[in-house]
Amino acid sequence: MLVNAFVGAMVGMERTILPPIAEREFHLAARSAVLSFIVVFGVTKALTNYLAGRLSDRVGRKHVLVAGWLLAAPVPFLLMWAPSWSWVLFANALLGVSQGLTWSTTVIMKIDLAGPQKRGLAMGLNEFAGNFPVAASALATGFLAARYGLRPEPFYLGVVFVAAGLLLPVFAVRETRSSCSRSRSSSRRTRSNGRDAPCAR
Repeated sequence: MLVNAFVGAMVGMERTILPPIAEREFHLAARSAVLSFIVVFGVTKALTNYLAGRLSDRVGRKHVLVAGWLLAAPVPFLLMWAPSWSWVLFANALLGVSQGLTWSTTVIMKIDLAGPQKRGLAMGLNEFAGNFPVAASALATGFLAARYGLRPEPFYLGVVFVAAGLLLPVFAVRETRSSCSRSRSSSRRTRSNGRDAPCAR
């Protein structure tokens, strides 16, 4: 759940301060700016969500999770030093792909470990662990922006989130695909009762 907390925190990091950055530094209407970066983020995340399950089955959950965090690594720096709004949109495209890989993979890994009887609990825990930090991160970056300015200080948190989010999968998270295979094998004995295989695709 700790990995998923950092996934959510990356989203919250920008939510409160990108609209004022757009308005004050790039002279864009805040409403248009909010719409543009949310659309870019949402579209790229949606497309990547579709592919994340298949990728995790082919190359392993852990590899997809690490790849997602590697894609997020430039995001705080792009947002810190963006000379134009197009850089911000590019950062959000990267963040969308990263979120699609990391969020979906953490869901799959929890389902792997929970098995067929506790998939609902696994999903609930994943959503809580990811969404609560969105709010906490938005609050923290808003506080930093009010105290130190819109850039670059609030995005230092993003550097910390990326570093922690990348190091945890590399050193502390184990591959769960084998757990999925064992659960799927055992589930064959219960399919006559109408139960599905436990692993997400």
